[in-house]
Amino acid sequence: MPQPVHVSHFGHGPRQVLALHCTIAHSGAWKGLTRILGDEARFTAPDMLSHGRSPDWDGQGCFQDRILENAQACLDRRMDVIGHSFGATVALRLAVEQPELVRSLTLIEPVFFAVACRDAPDLIEQHGQDAQPYMSALESGDKALAARLFNRMWSTADSPRWPDLPEATRAAMIRGIHIVPTVDEALFKDTAGLLAPGQLDRATMPVLLLRGALTHPVMQAISKGLVRRLPDATEEVIAGAGHMLPISHPAETAAHIRALWSRAG
Repeated sequence: MPQPVHVSHFGHGPRQVLALHCTIAHSGAWKGLTRILGDEARFTAPDMLSHGRSPDWDGQGCFQDRILENAQACLDRRMDVIGHSFGATVALRLAVEQPELVRSLTLIEPVFFAVACRDAPDLIEQHGQDAQPYMSALESGDKALAARLFNRMWSTADSPRWPDLPEATRAAMIRGIHIVPTVDEALFKDTAGLLAPGQLDRATMPVLLLRGALTHPVMQAISKGLVRRLPDATEEVIAGAGHMLPISHPAETAAHIRALWSRAG
């Protein structure tokens, strides 16, 4: 049986939206976006295991599979699905495995590194070098340092510095940081088989690939690679934004999502 997770709800509009947050965040990360889109949609936003108000992951099975199970439990009708970072990789699996329930798909900075492994191995190598500091900290057991370095890698120069973040935010990041290396098989080796011939063709709904102009270079390769592989996908780039664009640039993010919803009907 899946571990039960906490689910937040935001907004009161007629559209039904499933929103899946990124690693070391929580469902509250969608508040800025939902303040803008709340009159148009009702957001269902689960907290991943080991994140937010959900229990700690029990360590059983593949973490991505477990989060997928929780997301599927929320996808009880046809919905617009939005995912950010790791959450976007789960959203993509929903679109491939249950396309009849996904009206539209928004993938914000999906960390599906297997695409770049095929298309841009040089950028995967750069990512590995950039990730080494936080991976080394994790291997040494220093979760606080690992969370700080991971946050720095995926932040822009004008993002709040670690000491300036609220203590509760730092604690939440430290709590979830151990998840990062456990999903390498799913993200780098595509253990779900999404890149197998014909699989992505199943995701026939309108898809938006959204990324920040200042994000890690590997994200451009992933985004463009998915646009080429998905039947009905477009890409948009938000100037001045990095990886955390739903939080840092909610208005611009909302505008692009509105346009996708209009196209999806």
